Amino acid sequence: MARASAHAPFLRVAIEQQPDLVADLAQGIVPDPAPFDPDLPIGIAMRRARRREALIVAIADLAGALDLDGVTRRLTAFADRALDAAIRAAILERVPDAEPVGLAAIALGKQGSCELNYSSDIDPILLFDPTTLPRRARDEPEEAAVRIGRRVVELLQARDGEGYVLRVDLRLRPSPEVTPIVLPVNAAISYYESAALPWERAAFIRARAAAGDLALGRHFLDAIRPFVWRRAVDFGAVGEIREITRRIRDHHSQGQAFGPGYDLKRGRGGIREIEFFAQIHQLIHGGRDPALRAPATMDALDGLAAAGRISRDEAAALKAAYVAFRTTEHRLQMVDDRQTHALPRAQDALDNVGLLAGLGSGASLIAMLNPHVVAVGGIYDSLDPPDTVALSSDDDTLPAQLEAIGFADAATAVQLVERWRGGSYPALRSPAARQALEAVLPSLMAALGQAPDPRAALIQVDAMLSRLPSAINFFRLLEARPQLAQLMATILSHAPPLAEALGRRPALLDGLIDATALAPVGDVSTLIAEMARGEAGDDYQATLDRVRRIVGEKRFGLGAQLVAGASDPLDVSHGYARVAVAAIEVLAAATVADFAATHGRVPDSELLILALGRLGGGALTHASDLDLIYLFTGDFSAESDGAKPLGAVHYYNRLAQRVSAALSVPTAAGPLYEIDTRLRPSGAQGPLVVSLDGFARYQREDAWTWEHMALTRARAIFGSDAARSAVAAVIDEVLQTPRDHAKTVADAVEMRSEMARHKPPAGPLDAKLLPGGLVDLEFAVHVAQLTHNAGFDADLDPAIATLADRDILPATMGEAYRLLTRILVLLRLVAPDSQPPSDATRALIVRVLGTSDWDTLVARFDATRQEVAAVWADVSGGTNER
Repeated sequence: MARASAHAPFLRVAIEQQPDLVADLAQGIVPDPAPFDPDLPIGIAMRRARRREALIVAIADLAGALDLDGVTRRLTAFADRALDAAIRAAILERVPDAEPVGLAAIALGKQGSCELNYSSDIDPILLFDPTTLPRRARDEPEEAAVRIGRRVVELLQARDGEGYVLRVDLRLRPSPEVTPIVLPVNAAISYYESAALPWERAAFIRARAAAGDLALGRHFLDAIRPFVWRRAVDFGAVGEIREITRRIRDHHSQGQAFGPGYDLKRGRGGIREIEFFAQIHQLIHGGRDPALRAPATMDALDGLAAAGRISRDEAAALKAAYVAFRTTEHRLQMVDDRQTHALPRAQDALDNVGLLAGLGSGASLIAMLNPHVVAVGGIYDSLDPPDTVALSSDDDTLPAQLEAIGFADAATAVQLVERWRGGSYPALRSPAARQALEAVLPSLMAALGQAPDPRAALIQVDAMLSRLPSAINFFRLLEARPQLAQLMATILSHAPPLAEALGRRPALLDGLIDATALAPVGDVSTLIAEMARGEAGDDYQATLDRVRRIVGEKRFGLGAQLVAGASDPLDVSHGYARVAVAAIEVLAAATVADFAATHGRVPDSELLILALGRLGGGALTHASDLDLIYLFTGDFSAESDGAKPLGAVHYYNRLAQRVSAALSVPTAAGPLYEIDTRLRPSGAQGPLVVSLDGFARYQREDAWTWEHMALTRARAIFGSDAARSAVAAVIDEVLQTPRDHAKTVADAVEMRSEMARHKPPAGPLDAKLLPGGLVDLEFAVHVAQLTHNAGFDADLDPAIATLADRDILPATMGEAYRLLTRILVLLRLVAPDSQPPSDATRALIVRVLGTSDWDTLVARFDATRQEVAAVWADVSGGTNER
């Protein structure tokens, strides 16, 4: 108690605020956890209970009345209780007297393994069951779940004079940048079964249903167990975790050298390396030995030692270090209730922690920790593969052979080849599969050896083989068509987005295997028919998954055409757009039908979707988002005719939100598109959907010049023929309206300058945003169209041709547009950062674009931009300061 008061300001305040509790502690009593006071608002009750627990645990820890396991389990138990209480309160606030079911919290990290830190945040994944979650009559399940989730976080994180309950981090859910904070349970199951990353497997070693609907949480964990614990040895996941460690070491390099400032969690030889050492061995062996699946680090080390997977000396050393590190970590966090893991750099602050720990000084603390850091670092580094690998008895020349065909890191290549020959993956276990492997291995390795980064390409192939259900047909096709192996190596080496897609979805190989990836995609009607072709009994979610799968395959195929040089980038760009239009048609129609099942339809009215920007012009890149405007026809004062009727405006705004979610929220089949609706009337400040009459009125009376510029590439892509004709008439009328030439030019120049300030070029190869790039060319075209009432075509290529025929723009602008578009489409795939790529990728770019060499291409690129810049200056009357 004296040390706490003298050396921990946070504990000193807690002692002053809780004299009755202090009296018990002073007598050596460790009080049991107390229930949340039912007479107080739940937030206040939880904050007071947390303050009480914080003092009890801290004093019991400092006094040795609780060991590390006792401390972390008590902290975890409180977190579980608080999270459960917050979920119940949030549900009952929205639906009083409801049974608080249908929403579960899956604890990950240290909460999941009952090892929570003294001042830790929690990392739950929130899941809901749309069929059982209580909600208000007009709430959609997704909307209700997100609102409840936000309230849960608010109850736990809100701060007042009595502190807070818990910090909550929801970023461990799938694709946190685009997914809602609460996920449908079936969608989450599908994601982890088909699209999750190796590090997510490691994260779920410590997963636990902790709060809320525990039956729902256990159902989820049971469903994804095969994802976490695979019978095949998965060295891909091991490599991923090792890579995480390398990134942590690089990022936290200042905390690596042991001494003041050392990071106990992330530093070399620290807590994270103990945890990863255990998890790596669990991932390798836990699929076949359930006894190794213990979530807690200390238990995992004991199990691995008992099974002979690590030595008992290693386990003992790691456990001793873990206790020392975690205990010291708690002392650091007790001082000011901060989530810190680093030893203080200042000597007086370091001494303060040493005194709080009862060690007398900071120097004594450093001396106590030092041998543990050395021991852990050495044990963890032993996971690195040795410089030489034992070779099979029948092929002792393999390392030299692999080095001769391009593998500088022959040891890793040998290791992988031996793994394949040993049948480590299910696809390689049959005699027929290994025979097919031997037949294709020389040409496959030769192709990979010619890649710019042979080791990276080889690791990518290894990851694919680990996921294939059968490899026989794959190997036989590579044997019959050796050039396909070269194409695969090219894709893995030159196109990061495609390599990433293959890592997420090995099933994309199917298109590569049968060469359909190099076939042009069909027209929009053919694509719609393919995407809409489901199975009997398919529900709305199945439709979302099917469309995502097909879109992923088509986009991958189009990217393969680019890197293979099999198609003109312009043709690929149009293919990307056709795929997107077809996806919008199918998903919008499915969403309309699903929405109508609950809310009916608005009589004599329908949803209409306009495409603008690159989608409107029918020329996307691999990375393009979709610029959309949602409209509806008919009477805005009408009401839908369903069981839960809505007014037309409310109806279509909710429907459009659902359509946007269908197009953008990832499901188990992965993400689809990013949607941008800021070009709608009144921009981001306006309603998501307006009536066609309101749209027409806004465009005639209130729209800015830049909005009319955007309208030059608008086209309807969803809606009946009559509705499409009606909006086309409105657009035509607005664009043909005579306008003030000087004002149009001035507005355009101002907008272009504003864009340049807020969105500078990404790099020296940014064909879109550099001066004289595509944006300047587009501005020149749109100003010419509006000021001359000519050349209106959503596709810029024929629009430029018309303007050139009328001598409004130089004829050279057509070729400039095509060159810049080809460069943009290709570089979005092979140099997405717009920086100069490797020499090998430069050669690919030169080959695809049909130029003689890189320098010639760069010179042509620069000359084209100068021409465009001159045309834009001419069109803008020389007022463009850029």
